[in-house]
Amino acid sequence: MKTKIVGLLGAALTIAAPFAASAQASSQDSALPGAFTGNVAIVSDYVFRGVTQTLQDPAIQGGLDWDSGAGFYVGTWGSSIEFGDDASMELDMYAGYRGAVDDFTYDLGFLYYAYPSSSAPGYDFWEVYGKAGYNFGPMAATVGINYTPDIFGPVNKDSSIYYSAVLSAPVGDMFAISAGAGYSALEGVKNYSDWNIGGTLNVPEWFSLDLRYYDSDLHSAGNLADDRFVVKISRAF
Repeated sequence: MKTKIVGLLGAALTIAAPFAASAQASSQDSALPGAFTGNVAIVSDYVFRGVTQTLQDPAIQGGLDWDSGAGFYVGTWGSSIEFGDDASMELDMYAGYRGAVDDFTYDLGFLYYAYPSSSAPGYDFWEVYGKAGYNFGPMAATVGINYTPDIFGPVNKDSSIYYSAVLSAPVGDMFAISAGAGYSALEGVKNYSDWNIGGTLNVPEWFSLDLRYYDSDLHSAGNLADDRFVVKISRAF
């Protein structure tokens, strides 16, 4: 496991260098308004709504975003995955509009999940989402809802609504604590809840380190959705 994590970290640093240069050059030289930003990360387990997407193995992740500066944004994000078949990559593409009125924030968008390496039918799906947040000063709260008429999976292709809430609070200039909870309302199968709590250390111009505890009440999934600690090391540029 240690060898695999070290290998992924090396790969992440190799990938980050050209992406960082590209994002910086694009921001400086592009005729488009707004700005390009990117990110790369290593996680000890990729957990999505309480369920591991890597059979509890590490993953390498990264994304690239463009913000118009006027509210509209587009982006893409990818991660290595492991489902026990030939699927090895998740690639997300999204677009939306976000803004703020004083301490109130909002975000509306469209998100498409693609699994280009998989030969299994029915993996790709899309969602529409909305988020609203408020900064209370000592802490900030965000609530969200995601809807799809055609949820992930080759068997169950019914609708799904995911409700989420996040609370976060800074502790000094470089550290923050946060907690999140979600509820998956799945047509045709049992609904379930998931939650997490953790802390993030952000070293400006260097990296962020997040340690988080995840759990859910999706007992039918066995150890795919049981409790776990996840470490994430990321770099934004």
